[in-house]
Amino acid sequence: MAKHVRKKRSAGRRILVFLLLVLFCAGFFRWSNRSLQVERFTFTSSRLPQGFDGCTIVVLADLHGAVFGKDNQRLLDTVSDQAPDMILLAGDLLDRIRETPHSYAVDLGRRLSAIAPTYFVTGNHEWALPDVPELKDGLEAAGVTVLDNRFVTLDRGGDQILLAGVDDPNGYADQKTPEELAQEVRSAWGDGFWILLAHRNNLFPRQYSLLGADLVIAGHGHGGMIRLPFTDGLISVERTLFPSYTAGFYEENGSTALISRGLGNSGPSFRLFNRPQIAVLTLTRG
Repeated sequence: MAKHVRKKRSAGRRILVFLLLVLFCAGFFRWSNRSLQVERFTFTSSRLPQGFDGCTIVVLADLHGAVFGKDNQRLLDTVSDQAPDMILLAGDLLDRIRETPHSYAVDLGRRLSAIAPTYFVTGNHEWALPDVPELKDGLEAAGVTVLDNRFVTLDRGGDQILLAGVDDPNGYADQKTPEELAQEVRSAWGDGFWILLAHRNNLFPRQYSLLGADLVIAGHGHGGMIRLPFTDGLISVERTLFPSYTAGFYEENGSTALISRGLGNSGPSFRLFNRPQIAVLTLTRG
């Protein structure tokens, strides 16, 4: 009888341990996908004008329709807490699998632009949904500057830098190429300091790094989705193993890229050891 009772207790303990393990894994999985992480980066250049020394930029990428807090209030509060000089949206606000409505991007753009000047470039998911011109018009009306293969000058402390942005390659077949945009930048700006905002991280080494920008800012890679020690992520969004150029700084051809790990997931994908990231970039003069 006593042996039978001991077996019951042992089985009960195993079930309890299993249930606790399941609860822990579920909680960790939710934390990995829903808990915002602020990461700080510093880009130093002797070419940076003195007026932009200390300029703070918040980079948001790959939201894919994600919501952090009611009406994204937790995301907005966290961005506001960084006191940014500007906010850069590196594409894929929307998600084609979930068919995120334009109103999501427009509402978020309106509330971000109330915090700081906000700039946007399209990602591949915007072009997989209907009526990109309508989306761009909605964002512009909400106070967001859409950099669709064009550039703007930015003023701070009596100095200027240039910010250019390229539409995703999934855009119109006859759209301006990044190379043509870079030529326009050189013609208008000479050898001045400039930043390129783009979506696709994987185009940095062989294309964007050759355009002459001092700094390229991009997303798209989702941090490699599952981040393991000594890797740059386990799987790319193109479903190749062990991708590169997925998180942080990289240098190629005399240009530097800051790649955001992004915030959301596309469709049924998920993150592991790779929390949703708000990248906070500080420019400093070397």
